[in-house]
Amino acid sequence: MFSRRPTPSGGGRQDARRETVQHLQEFVRTRVGVEAYVEPPAPDTGSTLLLIATTGEWTRRRVPDERTAFDVARTLEVPVYNVNFTGYPQRMRDWNSRQRRS
Repeated sequence: MFSRRPTPSGGGRQDARRETVQHLQEFVRTRVGVEAYVEPPAPDTGSTLLLIATTGEWTRRRVPDERTAFDVARTLEVPVYNVNFTGYPQRMRDWNSRQRRS
């Protein structure tokens, strides 16, 4: 579902989906105030789900489509927004600036 590349075990999409969901669950579990932002497909990446913590730290993973991104965010039980309507939160930009400086 999340990848078209086969793996040696033959799991392919199922393995990619499981790894993606595990990564996102871990991010939510280990950070405070995480919110999800669904990003529309881009020509080179497709749709993505962006998780942003209160600190501004973030992680992004590719998903098959926007509907799946919303479904995954709801499964994670975090607030979910469409970035086309909300834009990116300032805390993410601030975090990125701090990371560039260090």
